[in-house]
This record gives sequence, structure tokens and C-alpha cells, in this order.
Amino acid sequence: METEGGSSGLVQSAAVKLSEMSERTKQIGTAMRDPHQQRRIILVIVCVALLLDNMLYMVIVPIIPDYLADLESEQSEYIHIHSNASTNSTDQAKSNKDNLDVQIGVLFASKAMLQLLVNPLSGTFIDRVGYDIPLLIGLTVMFLSTCIFAFAENYATLFVARSLQGLGSAFADTSGIAMIADKYTEETERSKALGIALAFISFGSLVAPPFGGILYEFAGKRVPFIVLATICLADGVLLLTVIKPFSNRTRENMPVGTPIYKLMVDPYIAVVAGALTVCNIPLAFLEPTIANWMETTMHSTKWEMGLTWLPAFFPHVLGVYITVKLASRHPHLQWFYGAVGMVIIGASSCTVPACKTFGQLIAPLCGICFGIALVDTALLPTLAFLVDVRHVSVYGSVYALADISYSVAYAMGPIVAGQIVHNLGFVQLNLGMGLVNVLYAPALLLLRNMCQMKPSHSERDNLLEEAPQGLYDTIKMEERRGKKKGYSSAGNCLPVDENGFDAFGAQRSFSEESSGPEYT
Repeated sequence: METEGGSSGLVQSAAVKLSEMSERTKQIGTAMRDPHQQRRIILVIVCVALLLDNMLYMVIVPIIPDYLADLESEQSEYIHIHSNASTNSTDQAKSNKDNLDVQIGVLFASKAMLQLLVNPLSGTFIDRVGYDIPLLIGLTVMFLSTCIFAFAENYATLFVARSLQGLGSAFADTSGIAMIADKYTEETERSKALGIALAFISFGSLVAPPFGGILYEFAGKRVPFIVLATICLADGVLLLTVIKPFSNRTRENMPVGTPIYKLMVDPYIAVVAGALTVCNIPLAFLEPTIANWMETTMHSTKWEMGLTWLPAFFPHVLGVYITVKLASRHPHLQWFYGAVGMVIIGASSCTVPACKTFGQLIAPLCGICFGIALVDTALLPTLAFLVDVRHVSVYGSVYALADISYSVAYAMGPIVAGQIVHNLGFVQLNLGMGLVNVLYAPALLLLRNMCQMKPSHSERDNLLEEAPQGLYDTIKMEERRGKKKGYSSAGNCLPVDENGFDAFGAQRSFSEESSGPEYT
């Protein structure tokens, strides 16, 4: 009897625990279906993807030059042993070093070059199919490229891995940032969410070199890439669990986005894209050149060269925080924050060659990263705002343009910067970059009046050839109004006037003048 009573108690206890686990699972499922909770999880997924992409971009900085040098020395020894030709060892060493520098420059630039070529196609693809599937494609390609990096043993395989990373970035970065802009429709929330994403980008870029260098030194080449591949795989699984891209049917009713070539000729978007390229040139050009300059002029140690950019992470995050706070109070001054950031970048860039010690160098590098934070945090949300007020609110192509802007700077950096330093000098390189930033800042005045507009008062019918997309403007307006009230009108049937809606008068006349067939 006692045995039967004990077993029945165990059964009851197990049943209670199973019931509690079932309730918790239901609560988690309900929470994940909640729009506000889901978009927070989406923000985490996108931020991790951006972190991984930028860590993989920069983690090779301390690894690849040393690894390729070892491969080069092994090949030289093999040729020396098996060759009877007598050559000048000094000339041979100089030739090998020049060849190695070219290989490193091409390898570093290959990622941005392929990203630059693929972005116009990826932006159009994202506009057609939505944001979730391209993000999954990007994470998958990044996972494959990271695994190839881990097990690559020659230059050709490293080049393939680096190029694959550019392909993955063209999908993951663009769709991720576009997804944030789509989920956070209010300007204040959008600026904050994009600011958080930029902080992860900065953290990935600045923490990756010491992360890769330490693990490479103590654990070997493969370990840093295996760690990043594991995180990438976990992020992809979380994406499949939360968003379920292949079961999401909302893309069937997605409106057609504005083609990327029309966004390119929009003067406001062109000004923003140009600012994003110009402000990132100092960072892109200094990364491959500053280590040699520090070694020549300051006789810096390897740890100083490895930690050059790490202190700049903190002013970058500070710049993001300040810009988000200012944008929430004075959103119409986004153009001004960007202009101030470009002036700070220009002034800081010009002071870099005057530094004589490692401690002095930290200040202008922090100034450059602080200015970049101001420009990026102010202008990335402005791109989404410009699409809202002048085009259709589909963000794949416009953020593909932003990615192209970054890729132009980082594709030129490893190749062009070295040539400029060789032909003109490091001082002239920095003065030129600083002058370009200062001279470009007044161009952002063009955005002054645009930033004071409201999304529902679109001027695209005055400035572009196409008529306004009034129907979609109205649907988006009703969705945003529904979100404010605590419900979404995405699935509601909206009556449509047979002649469509006027973009200017849609908000006033929606409830009075609409009639006819339903929009589904």
C-alpha cells in the first residue's frame, strides 16, 4: 500500500511539473507572438548578425598577415631547398614582402568589392520577398564562410571565404537594418533601435582584433572562427524559431518598393549616401595604414598597434547615445547632427599625423569614431524617413544603397590608401580626408526642410515623375494608428475609392469618401 501511495505521489508530482512546463511553454509562445516582444527579439537577432559580420570583417586583421607570412616563408624555404638557382636573398625577401602586401590588400578588399556588386541585386530581392528570408540566407552564407576561414590552408581558399562573407553581408546587413526600420515605425523608436544596432556594429569592429589576436596566439587560427561560426548558427536557429520565415505569408500582400535606380537619383537620398561614404573614408583608409605609420614614427609595440582602435569604442557608443537623445527631442535637426559629426571627423583626421606617442594618438581616433557615430545615427533613420515621405515604405533598396556607401569606402581603403601613402605620404592622406569631410558637411543643409516634413504629407508627386502611392500611404497610416491603439489593421479590409486616394488628403478623407471594392 505504501509503495502504491508513493508511486501515485510521484505520478502526481510528475503530472504537476509537466503541467507547469506546458503553461510556461504557452506563456513563452504567447510572449513571442506579441508584436512588441517579437520586435525586441528581432532587434536582438539583427544586432547579433551585425556583430558577427563586423567581427568576422576585423578578426582577420591580426591573424591573416601573420598566417600568410608563415605560408610565404614555408614556400620560400621549399623553393630554396629544391632550387639550384642562386639569387640575391635581399632582393628575394623584398619581392616576397611586396607580394605579401598586395595579397593582404586584395584579400581585405575582396569582401567589400563583392558586397558592392551584390547589393543592388540583394536590395531588389529584399523588396520582393520581404526581410526574413534574405536575413536567413545571409546568416547561412556567413556561417559557411566562417567555417571555410577556420579550415583554410592556402591563399585561394581564404580569398573564397572572404568573398563569401561579402555575399552574406549583402543580404544579412541590408535585410537586418531594413527589418528594424520596418518594425519600428515611429521616428523616435526607429532612431533608438538603429542606434543600438550601430553600437553592436562598433563593438564588433573594435573588439574583434584583440579577440582574434589573443585566441590566435594561445589557441591557434581555427578557434576564433569556430567560436564565431557557433554564434552565427545559434542566431540562425533563433531566427527560424521566432520569425519562421518560410511560414510567413505577409509578403504576399507586400507593396512593390521603389526601384533602386530611382532611389539613386533622388537628390536627398544621394546626399545622405554620399555623407555615409565620406564619413567612413578616414576609418577605412586608416585601418590598413596606421599600423605601419605607428611602427615607423613611434616605434610602437605589437600590443599598442593591436589596441589602437579599442579605446574608440567608448566615444562611439557615447556618440550614438547623445544623437538618439537629441533626435528624440529635436528630430528636425538630424541633418545638423550629421554635419557636426563630419566637421569633428575632419578636424580629428587632420590632427592624426601630429601625434608623437600612442597616448596622443588615442584622442583623434576617438574623435573620428565619435563623429562617425553622430553621422550614422542621424542619417540612417533619415533614409527610412525619406522613403516614407517620398516613396513607398519598403526599405530593402534604400538600405542596400547605404550598404553600397559603406562598401565603396571599405573597398577603396586597403587598395587606394596604401598607394596614396606611398606616393604622397601619410600626412597628405589625413589632410585630404579631413578636408573632404569638412567641405561635404554643408551639403547636408539640403535636408533642412525635408526633415521638417511629416510622412503623411508626401511631396514625391511634385519632385518625382511618378504619381503618389496614395493607397499604400493610407494603409500604412491606418496600421500605425492601429498600433498606437494597441491593435494592428494589417489584416483589415479597407474600402478603396475607384480612383485611389490622394496622398495629401488621405488622412482627412478616408472615412468620408472611400467606396468600392475591398483591398486585401
